[in-house]
Amino acid sequence: MNRRHFLKTVGISAAALASATCRHALAADSKDKPNFIIIFIDDQGYQDLGCFGSPNIKTPNIDQMAKDGMRFTDFYSAASVCTPSRAALMTGCYPERVGNLGVLFPRNNTGLNPEETTIAKMLKPLGYATACVGKWHLGHLKEFLPTSHGFDSYYGIPYSNDMTIAANMKLAKDIVLRENETPETLKKPKRNLVPLMRDEEVIEYPADQNTLTKRYTQEAIGFIKKSKGDGKSFFLYMPHTMPHIPLYASPEFEGSSDAGLYGDCIQEIDWSVGEIIKTLKTEGIDKNTFIVYTSDNGPWNLRGNKTDKVKGNKNRRIGGSALPLKGWKFQKWEGGMREPTVMCWPGRIPAGKVCKELAGTIDMLPTIAALSGAKLPEKKIDGKDITPLIEARRGAKTPHEAYFYRTKGVRSGNWKFIENKLFDLSKDISESKNLAADNPEVVDRLKKLLEAHKAEMSKEKRPCGRVGAAPQKKKGKKK
Repeated sequence: MNRRHFLKTVGISAAALASATCRHALAADSKDKPNFIIIFIDDQGYQDLGCFGSPNIKTPNIDQMAKDGMRFTDFYSAASVCTPSRAALMTGCYPERVGNLGVLFPRNNTGLNPEETTIAKMLKPLGYATACVGKWHLGHLKEFLPTSHGFDSYYGIPYSNDMTIAANMKLAKDIVLRENETPETLKKPKRNLVPLMRDEEVIEYPADQNTLTKRYTQEAIGFIKKSKGDGKSFFLYMPHTMPHIPLYASPEFEGSSDAGLYGDCIQEIDWSVGEIIKTLKTEGIDKNTFIVYTSDNGPWNLRGNKTDKVKGNKNRRIGGSALPLKGWKFQKWEGGMREPTVMCWPGRIPAGKVCKELAGTIDMLPTIAALSGAKLPEKKIDGKDITPLIEARRGAKTPHEAYFYRTKGVRSGNWKFIENKLFDLSKDISESKNLAADNPEVVDRLKKLLEAHKAEMSKEKRPCGRVGAAPQKKKGKKK
């Protein structure tokens, strides 16, 4: 049975575009460089992998990744919602530094400024083939799509799957219209019906979300094989649409888990990871490929999250689990921003290791720069090179004196300060015991770090990208 309806500023300068074209033209031979794959899940709970303790979701392929590589227990997204977390991953910056974008909707005319340097744009001068396959959510207008941010190609849904089609999107001549949609009905968008895009055109509407994970996987495998055939190293960014709600899984995986449709989605993503790793091995490039698996933020706090009443099975959860962490998506507690993370690179990352040092998605850009020999962006970034951590070097420690939960909280060492509360995460991972009154000197130190961070982000904030004039605010009635 199909259960897909389970839950229902600045302009772009010509100089910047010319510069991007020039960098592309000067690309060097990349064949001896390592490949990079970032698999970015949407709204996955900290516990929702076998290797992170899930009691009812089976993820044998990701678990094998952990056995062959390294599991990171203290790895953070830079936000607890979609758009800012993706901006941080792509740029190596806290979201506040690169425009402080909120969650973008089809009505918005803003996006990640193309003058920012993304991982893809950074790798282009080295001759890398680059592809984004999946959910972008950094602006759906042409100026903000992956093809304007250093990616050779894009295939996926431009924002969250509970949104609509945006006005005036470019439709492919051979667009596939489903569910009785016509060019006329497109003018009346419906929630949960979203466009599937290739590069800058809509190729299917509404996207058949039951087959998205499978089609993303096929697209990714095709890109890997083509890059190998062309003699190019590659960067594959694979931000999955699932398990954002509404939830969808292909018929082969629907009903496969003991964790409801949410678990089915995760198990299909695990299958996808296995297919990608299998392709790397078949192509003989697995030992030259660095793979990162992580999530953009924690799971939704769904009503009836305890059990699936339809099945009457008390062990069958509907939504994700952040246990033993506190909090959910949208929150700055650990459950909203600490993510289940696995990294693998046979021969480079020691097998079966666990890293408990603090690191995050903002560290991916500078780390990839160090591993590839790419030049870091000229503009200031916040991430650090964590190569010593992924290589498990003796005595390697986090490069961060402090890590910030947006501008609301800060972690330094094992101490976390948020909402005037202090927690020792080494002894209280669930943030249940406020130690502020007993440690005033720690509170004072962390307060100063947080205030300094707020001041820096306010002073050094760079503009987001914007097409056209800023929307006028509606005047409210005088009271």
